[in-house]
Amino acid sequence: MEIVSSVWASIIETGYLIPGFLAFIFLITFFQSSWFKGKAGEGAVAYLLSRLPKDDYVTLNDVTIPTQDGTTQVDHIVVSIYGVFVVETKNMKGWIFGSVNQRQWTQKIYRHSSKFQNPLHQNYKHVKVLESSLGLPPEITHSLVLFVGDSTFKTQMPSNVTTARAGVRFIQSFETKVLDHDQVTDLVTNISNLRLQKSRATNKAHIRHIESIIEEKTFGKNCPHCGADMVLRESKKGHNAGDAFWGCSRYPKCRGTRGASALNLQ
Repeated sequence: MEIVSSVWASIIETGYLIPGFLAFIFLITFFQSSWFKGKAGEGAVAYLLSRLPKDDYVTLNDVTIPTQDGTTQVDHIVVSIYGVFVVETKNMKGWIFGSVNQRQWTQKIYRHSSKFQNPLHQNYKHVKVLESSLGLPPEITHSLVLFVGDSTFKTQMPSNVTTARAGVRFIQSFETKVLDHDQVTDLVTNISNLRLQKSRATNKAHIRHIESIIEEKTFGKNCPHCGADMVLRESKKGHNAGDAFWGCSRYPKCRGTRGASALNLQ
């Protein structure tokens, strides 16, 4: 509250009430965006993973790997003498409902409910891409989904779906050595060589790949206004420029739209 009051006082003192107010609204919107929340969650988990003993654990964050049909983006990879841990981070609040075999889980905040992709299924692809690309045997790779934020599990979750701090304990619960230190070094080097360089172009290509997956999975979705097929489009103007959305195939006769971010696929 003190920060908000200070910003508001500065806006009034400068005399730029309208531009300052718009900038303030932009900042509030930015900090509440799913992108920022996702990055904040990844940062919190990266910090906790960095505290693992350096001699036995090496953590790589935000790893984008090429695949046969595009790219896949892994939040964190922990390479250790006890195995390779592939970590998916979810920064969410509210009640979380789900099971291992459900395609979609549910987030409930008060009376509002929304669906999101089962993160275990999401992380399964990451694990298999790494196993295939690095020649890893399945018995030494482990999928781990970590929730950060003010969320509560309302259904029984498997041991590899947990909170961030409990996730560190999950990793350290593996005590059988399956790799030596030279093998760990080689794996880290191979992942570093395999990963795509961090850049806006890499992110844009990955986002476009996700959009194509969404388009394929939602093919035939009907326009909410006229019932015609929807097609994936891209905003050209305004603050949403570059964002994907579903638009009616009968445009401009019909201007029905749907958001393209309903699915969270990586």
